[in-house]
Amino acid sequence: MIIVTGGSGFIGSALIWRLNQLGKEEIIIVDDFKGKEDLSGKEKEKIIQNEKWKNLNGLKYADIFDKDDFGHMVSSDFLKNFEIDTIFHLGACSATTENDFDYLMRNNYEYSKFLCEKAIENNIRFIYASSAATYGDGSKGYDDDEGKLQTLKPLNAYGYSKHVFDLWIQRSKVLDKVVGLKYFNVYGPNEYHKADMQSVVSKAYMQVKWTGKARLFKSADPEYKDGEQSRDFLYVKDAVDMTLFFWDNRIVSGIYNIGTGEAHSFNELVKPIFTSMGKKENIEYFDMPEILKEKYQYYTKADISKLRNAGYVNEVAKIDDNVTDYVSNYLDTKDPYLS
Repeated sequence: MIIVTGGSGFIGSALIWRLNQLGKEEIIIVDDFKGKEDLSGKEKEKIIQNEKWKNLNGLKYADIFDKDDFGHMVSSDFLKNFEIDTIFHLGACSATTENDFDYLMRNNYEYSKFLCEKAIENNIRFIYASSAATYGDGSKGYDDDEGKLQTLKPLNAYGYSKHVFDLWIQRSKVLDKVVGLKYFNVYGPNEYHKADMQSVVSKAYMQVKWTGKARLFKSADPEYKDGEQSRDFLYVKDAVDMTLFFWDNRIVSGIYNIGTGEAHSFNELVKPIFTSMGKKENIEYFDMPEILKEKYQYYTKADISKLRNAGYVNEVAKIDDNVTDYVSNYLDTKDPYLS
């Protein structure tokens, strides 16, 4: 039996899709479908997550539980009653603009500690999602050497909530028993429920479809021209393959970067969209919101030498090919989901 928290989310549902392709169906999905209610604003705002169920259409699994209910079940020794092989802990609040620090810490830190302790107690493989947001502005580099964890300073509360769990793993001396995955900028099918947190590819596709042009942030840093801000963009299919490497290789543990090892500009990212859609290239640059300027990453590039040294040999597809696959085989079809 395999447990996937965040199993109806973006990377989680893609992981289950791949597991199904490998003949694995004894999967328990754990997720939060309730959304978050913010009572501090002028008006009660609910972030609807119910659209995530669409990611599950066509997938095969044994059962599905609400994350809070599952927490109570685990507290009541649920894990001891089943032969659980692995927990993929991918569930979290992943909004980089979230400013409810208490909410982030309860979801991304406390819940993660709880599951990790229970997994170790029951000798279950624990593979969890960290984030490249832990690297902050990148001034300390993007080296996943655990010895450098203490030097990192995330730029937002989301990144910090992930960072403090990495630090807890190190402080608790369980690095040799778990795997932490620092995902870089993942994009691809099944991200549609993420609203503003969808990738630039998904957003730009819709912009090109309805207006004929893609919109990108202007650069507020003179070292970067408009649209030349660069990130390590990782296709979700590659992210899943890298994740499953640690499922197949149980002797490998520690914290690893999950990326391509290359940096591409946003201009490079959106140009294949026009080609795939048979449209003339047309990019409009607009001012970055003030709230983002101090927290914006202008450059990320995963150092994946540690991943390669651990034995991961699969080649990562070129960005043009991945964007083309996403647009042609998913976004521009009647059924854009992995199934």
